[in-house]
Amino acid sequence: MRYSAEEKAMWLEDWKQSGKKAWTYAKENGLKAQTFVNWTKPKVKAEQSLIEIPAKIFQPVHRVQEILIEKEEVKIYIPLTICVDELSVIFKALGAVQ
Repeated sequence: MRYSAEEKAMWLEDWKQSGKKAWTYAKENGLKAQTFVNWTKPKVKAEQSLIEIPAKIFQPVHRVQEILIEKEEVKIYIPLTICVDELSVIFKALGAVQ
């Protein structure tokens, strides 16, 4: 059952004057206890506000020099620190070395 704001106010005023616990008062007066207890809690209005979170831009500590290998639509960036064996695998995959 739904109660109007006026009805809720009437029940709450009567409850305050009774001096009883909300749960007990609700049960004695045929109200749903949990609903009535919720009425007794103070209303908290949620404020809608934006919280600014500053963005941090991270710069790499050092940039590794690299070379670019392009074959048709494929681009491969290879760091200059690569070892010969790894480079050989890349060239074989591209079909440049048999």
